[in-house]
Amino acid sequence: MAINLQKGQRVALDESLKLALVGLGWDTNKYDGGYDFDLDASAFLLGDNGKLLKDEDFVFYNNLNGRDGAVIHTGDNLTGDGDGDDEVIIIDFTKLPSEIKKIAICVTIHEAELRRQNFGQVSNAYIRVAKMADEFDTSGETVLKFDLEEEFSIENALVVAEFYFRNGEWKFNAVASGYKGGLEAIVRSYGGNV
Repeated sequence: MAINLQKGQRVALDESLKLALVGLGWDTNKYDGGYDFDLDASAFLLGDNGKLLKDEDFVFYNNLNGRDGAVIHTGDNLTGDGDGDDEVIIIDFTKLPSEIKKIAICVTIHEAELRRQNFGQVSNAYIRVAKMADEFDTSGETVLKFDLEEEFSIENALVVAEFYFRNGEWKFNAVASGYKGGLEAIVRSYGGNV
């Protein structure tokens, strides 16, 4: 049975969780701004200092495979149409380089400023962590779920959650921290170059 988390809640991951499917989903509110909503999931593999150690540690729609194949983005969903997960990131904890101590999972709105879009126009957003039986398991068994219920009326980028390694085990933190400035703002906050 899945554990439903609230903002700021932290939980240790079960030691048997070696291959995780991180599913992110959302709906857009009914309004006609003339543009589709293109939300993009990304993962930042960070060192002890909370910063990117190498360029390939930033996994997103233009870099689908992280270092050593430990983190894989399954592809960009340009519209978010349909039910279920809109974008998926797979984490193989057995392949993570030992210097990676945190994985930040983020969602941004593509061309948000040009399109005048923000997360206040997005509803039913969630992140779920599912235990995969093997690399061919495309849905997994959901073990954690975090519904983003907060209203982000000016933000166009979110750090949704973090996986972090402490005291010999991986843990999950339901963050829900908003940014203005889109993907660029988040990349800079993690020490990346834009």
